[in-house]
Amino acid sequence: MVRVKRGVSANKRRKKVIKEAKGYRWSRKSKYIAAKQALMKAWAYAYRDRKVKKRAKRQLWQVQINAICRKNGTTYSKFINGLKKNEISLDRKILSQLAKENNDLFIKILEKVKA
Repeated sequence: MVRVKRGVSANKRRKKVIKEAKGYRWSRKSKYIAAKQALMKAWAYAYRDRKVKKRAKRQLWQVQINAICRKNGTTYSKFINGLKKNEISLDRKILSQLAKENNDLFIKILEKVKA
């Protein structure tokens, strides 16, 4: 059986890791072990934070909706409950955009929910 030397494939793999870590600080951009470790952390944080981003956006929308609801004499929870009772199916993102950009329409929805 022919002997296989694995230098080419090993170097290719290491170069790929170093290339991925371009722009990192200190030895993490140039040393394979440090770069590999930094990439593993970065990918883990990226995966986690894709979920966290959705959570943070929803919290922001809730705060914005609550602010305009309180200006008009109700609370966020009563408003959302009223939406469900009246079978108005608008998600929080759309409601938040309405509250910011089309204030009059949001207030009409709010009055319908209050009644």
